[in-house]
Amino acid sequence: MEIQKIKPEEIEAESFRIIARELGPHSFSSKEFPIVQRVIHATGDFDFAKLISFGNDSVKAGIAAIKAGKDILVDVNMAASGISKPLLNKFGCKVICKVADEDTREMAAQRGITRSEAAMELATGQNIGIIGVGNAPTALLKVMDYIDKGLMQPNLVIGVPVGFVNALESKAILAGKSYPFITVSGRKGGSPINVSIINALLKLAAGHYDES
Repeated sequence: MEIQKIKPEEIEAESFRIIARELGPHSFSSKEFPIVQRVIHATGDFDFAKLISFGNDSVKAGIAAIKAGKDILVDVNMAASGISKPLLNKFGCKVICKVADEDTREMAAQRGITRSEAAMELATGQNIGIIGVGNAPTALLKVMDYIDKGLMQPNLVIGVPVGFVNALESKAILAGKSYPFITVSGRKGGSPINVSIINALLKLAAGHYDES
């Protein structure tokens, strides 16, 4: 085993080259593959190339939302902190996360629901283009319910909650929707996946990848 000698600024690009080489032939489009690469890069897990799915021109919809300066709603602060601030600022977008707000805590306690679910409910009516859920299946279920009722109209839903209770099921429901979505099947997921997808979309919108 030999340690590579590589400049710090070249590490990410080399990682992506390794991912492309080891993954080999695939059916992802030129817009989808950078997202898959970034997810694998964040996790070290090539299984995501088999688990991830893109529905109803999802990448195009996400890029359009970003270029229009729409905001990004996420379910937990860990996701909010991981999204690229320089790229957000480039497009005038902002990240919204209400999970720690006092009104969210009060609603969750009064109604016996999760704070993530309450946070999604309290975000209706805002300029939201992308909704990204990486932790709480209850949040994803609330988002889908509100979209079905016409109370939310995002350009794209990223649903990648992790876990053993309703994570697999909520993502399976999302995979059957007619609006743009990005999801992963099974129990795997989490905020790193959510953040990776959003940052890849921001980079695509900024022209860091070939969008042909």
